[in-house]
Amino acid sequence: MNIYKEDHQFTDISKENFKAAQLDIMPYSLVTVQERDLWNKYVRECKMYDFYHTWYYHSLEKSGEPVLFVYQLLDCFIVFPLLKRPIKGSEYSDFTSVYGYAGPISNFDFDQIDPSFMDGFIQAFLRFLKAEKNVSVFCRLHPIINHDILVEKFGSLVDNGKTIAIDLTGTIEAQRAKYRRQFRSKIRQLRDKGYYLKKADSREDVQAFVKIYNDNMARVQAESYYYFDESYFFNMLNSADFESSVLLLYLGDEITCGAFVTFSNNIMQFHLAATNNKYLQEGPMKLLIDEATIVGRENNMQYLHLGGGVGGKEDSLFEFKAGFSDKILSFKTWRFVSDQEAYDKLVQARWANQTISSDFFPLYRDPANS
Repeated sequence: MNIYKEDHQFTDISKENFKAAQLDIMPYSLVTVQERDLWNKYVRECKMYDFYHTWYYHSLEKSGEPVLFVYQLLDCFIVFPLLKRPIKGSEYSDFTSVYGYAGPISNFDFDQIDPSFMDGFIQAFLRFLKAEKNVSVFCRLHPIINHDILVEKFGSLVDNGKTIAIDLTGTIEAQRAKYRRQFRSKIRQLRDKGYYLKKADSREDVQAFVKIYNDNMARVQAESYYYFDESYFFNMLNSADFESSVLLLYLGDEITCGAFVTFSNNIMQFHLAATNNKYLQEGPMKLLIDEATIVGRENNMQYLHLGGGVGGKEDSLFEFKAGFSDKILSFKTWRFVSDQEAYDKLVQARWANQTISSDFFPLYRDPANS
């Protein structure tokens, strides 16, 4: 049988050998956060990945213990980066994903992998969850990577809204033709007024952006996990696992808005962005996004991913981003209960006999009941 679909030339293995490999008592392996080179070797060999999958980004996480689950047979593998969290007051653990868009990745497109190989991954992953005394898995999936093909086999996929990406593979004229007409007009006005782009090249530049960003978060009363201190940005900028930059839009000698962007594989992420409160009425972010697409093209990126609305909602932020592109992507989360009995007991202990109307997952971690 083939591990891959018939229209590709890959290694054949016998049905007997494949079945024997699947039945191996430990058909998977784990890469820990102490194994940086091995973690990144797997990630960089994948067909599609983003900076969210890298060792460095996971090493910054404090909310759980990073681990890379690896399922491999011959020259095909699927890896899944996760954060393991102990569940207080119990013998159990659960898994979550990093802030952003993660999910499983492979060194082949998921639509090229034979379903039997994916079934082998599922069985191995379920054995792994049982061995870890895992109760649940929550993962934010990547809108551009087609790993839904794999994850939907587990079930429990939840549609969390839409995100917007700008396609950088065509001409820039075709790209700009998809902008909302009012946006094109505003971008021309901002350029005529003398707004210009600068890449942060000093510690002071980055610090100025961080202040603008956190001032914005305070203005919109964002949840605590949307705040990041200076060390977060400097650590990201110094990472050897991916390229990143802070783009700043100036008027004269004053920063009007800025964005922290990353470059990984062929995806440019508009990771974090903010506008100086003084310039909110001017709307300089429109020009910054257009300038960012030029930077993306210079770095041979295929997409500039803008993300979606707050919490995946199709709100005013989403509508703003949708003014730049007709490439609308599905953002999904995976909310999987691996031990229903333990999950129910934890929810009961957390909520007692209260009526539960929350969409939070897992329910036993809902901060509304803190």
